Formats: sequence, C-alpha cells, structure tokens
Amino acid sequence: MGVEFEIGELLRKESASLAVAESCTGGSIAALITSVPGSSTYFRGGIIAYSDEIKRLLLGVSGQTLDVYGAVSRETVVEMVCGVRRKLRTDAAIAVSGIAGPGGGTKEKPLGLVWIAVTYKGKTVVCKQEGDEGRRANIERSVQTALTVLRDLIVSLKSGKGDSGGEIIFDEKLACYR
Repeated sequence: MGVEFEIGELLRKESASLAVAESCTGGSIAALITSVPGSSTYFRGGIIAYSDEIKRLLLGVSGQTLDVYGAVSRETVVEMVCGVRRKLRTDAAIAVSGIAGPGGGTKEKPLGLVWIAVTYKGKTVVCKQEGDEGRRANIERSVQTALTVLRDLIVSLKSGKGDSGGEIIFDEKLACYR
C-alpha cells in the first residue's frame, strides 16, 4: 500500500480535506491522490500553477515574492500552499515548485532543486529537495516526498507531538519530521 492510500485513510478518519498546488510536478500529485478509490471524499482539487502569472492570479503569490525570490523558492511555495488551501477551503494542502530539468537550472538554482510546502491544521512544513536524477525521477521523487511529509505531519499532529503552534518548520536536508 502506497503513501497515497495511507493519506486517504488518515484524512477520512479526521474528516479532513486536501488540495494541491503544483508547478514542476504538473498534476502528478493530484493524479496519485485520485488513483485511490473514494478519494473524492477528501480531495477537493488542485491548481497546476506552471506559470508565474497563474501563481499570482489563482494562488495569490505576490509579485514581489516572485521578483525577489523567484518561482522556485521557500517563500513562493509557502504562499502557494496558503493560497490553495484558502482558495479551495481545505484543512490540508501541498504545494510544489522546482526545476525538474533537463533545462532551466542555474548555479544558484540547479536542476533537481524543488521546494515543497505542506500545511495541515495551522502547521506548515517546508522542505528543500536537491539533486538531479533526470526529469522523470525528479518529479517522482518530489511527489513521494510531498506525500510523505503530509502523512508524517498528520500523524505527528494526531499524536500530539507536533502541536506546538502554527510556525513553519524548515530543514534544508529534508529532515522535516519531528
């Protein structure tokens, strides 16, 4: 059983809803979530925000954030995750923005760089994923990481271990878990 099934069970038990905002993953997270029978009971939908314009118009990412930090940044995914959760009125949300490759990378933002933000019940976890394994593998790794972070956040809050307020937890090395 994959993590998408575990998330489904957790969200159903909590009577919670989920939305996604995807850039570099292009809908792959939503596709995996909706592959689970009965996912319509908790999955509200997603926004594929591949362009900066859609990030601004549909998710409410500020132009200043995009100008200063760029689309592939911690700041942008935090605004994306908050925007999709607010727009689709959900309890949980996932946002992903990165450089899947094979082009588009720079010295400052290399191929394989992906920022992931997950929010649930007022707590937001932000992760930075690095390493280029090729476009397909970069996307698949980002999908699995995002879903794993969501699952772990729900479990952490359910057990009371992560219930210390609404701060953003961040770790450069993907050690996003408590």
